[in-house]
Amino acid sequence: MNKRFVVVGLVLIAAVAFALSVQGGRWWSIDGGFEIGPHGSRQCFGGECKPAGLGWVAGSERWMRLGVATWAGGLFSMLLLVVLAGTVAGKRIPRLLAKTTLVAIATATVAGTWFYLSYPGVNGASVDRGAWLFPIAVLCGAAGAFAVVRARPTTA
Repeated sequence: MNKRFVVVGLVLIAAVAFALSVQGGRWWSIDGGFEIGPHGSRQCFGGECKPAGLGWVAGSERWMRLGVATWAGGLFSMLLLVVLAGTVAGKRIPRLLAKTTLVAIATATVAGTWFYLSYPGVNGASVDRGAWLFPIAVLCGAAGAFAVVRARPTTA
């Protein structure tokens, strides 16, 4: 793997994007201080934010479960990507870990796509940073993990 630092960079960008998307990111925002994401929603007024569930959005039970699945899949993918980056930086080629990471990313992608597409819609809501960071995380993570799977050992 002659380009291991490119792979490490891609994988770390994906890990950060997953973390910001599912944990710290809002997928939709509404003027007036409402944020809606896969893990729940927040209502912010006067600098104070109060957590709220997803029940008030009037989404189905399936949609709320997909939110939790997107959140969990994103965080698990992030964990695997950080471990993959450390292993590749240590001049190893962890093919099994890369394949496991690809499966985790694919699972998170299915849940996240379904969560996004089945959004029930709230008046005044607009797409926000979490929904943009998620596909960036998927693409960078899959590219980095696929590069590890396809890597050939080098002779030193």
